Amino acid sequence: MTIPHLFLNTSRRLRSGWWVVIFMAVLTAFLFPVILLGQRSEGGVPVWQQALVVLFASVLCQALRRKPMSDLFGAFDARWLGQLAIGGALGAVVMAVPAVIMTAFGLVAWRVSPDGLSALGPALLLFLAVAVTEELMFRGFVFQRFIDGLGAWPAQLIVGAFFVLTHSAALQDAGALAPMAGVNIFIASIMFGLAYLRTRSLAMPIGIHLMANFVQGGVLGFGVSGNEEQGLLAPALSGPDWLTGGKFGIEASLPGLVCLLLLTFALLRWRGVQSART
Repeated sequence: MTIPHLFLNTSRRLRSGWWVVIFMAVLTAFLFPVILLGQRSEGGVPVWQQALVVLFASVLCQALRRKPMSDLFGAFDARWLGQLAIGGALGAVVMAVPAVIMTAFGLVAWRVSPDGLSALGPALLLFLAVAVTEELMFRGFVFQRFIDGLGAWPAQLIVGAFFVLTHSAALQDAGALAPMAGVNIFIASIMFGLAYLRTRSLAMPIGIHLMANFVQGGVLGFGVSGNEEQGLLAPALSGPDWLTGGKFGIEASLPGLVCLLLLTFALLRWRGVQSART
């Protein structure tokens, strides 16, 4: 019986698990000084700096593998932009529909926020940085190495659990809503992963992630993963938290869960389209 090589696969290339270790080491090496500088300034690490660090670690590790960047991001062409736009539309719908349902059942009343219009631009930039950071981290290099080494669904489950773990602080503050919010966050990770698997591109998951957060927080004024946001609108909630999501946001509500499940099922059934490669 042949004993598997500890470091190399059958193609005599470094095993995917070791690339995950290398990525995390590179990410830590560059993120650690950024965190220290953020602590000195008492302002934390801005999300755009997090995005740059994750981007740099991803590009460096992909270059070390001697693989084209299109394997990591998808080929940046008209199709990439189209998938970004489609993802954005899906993300907007997955948050707008629960809001419409809540309004129809009298669970939320609306008013226009006085400073909401001026907050739209900063909110869009913030949620763009969040979407790029989290999709690079959770559907980028590490996720793709897990797919290579373990298969798609083990990768989905591992990354989904990690995605929930990174929201643990917000979940601890969610009280009785924590189970619902945790389930929704896990399903959202599966949904983003399916968007990548069906296109082999980060465009669609970034689009979904960006516009789901932006519509939820920047437009509708709900919380986003427990973070209070100022939106164009200011909702006044009158129903139970499990129906409205309370301070956590639509993503912790029953209507939000139903819409997430519907989009996830649609992506699961969709045969997908492969991104063009360079």
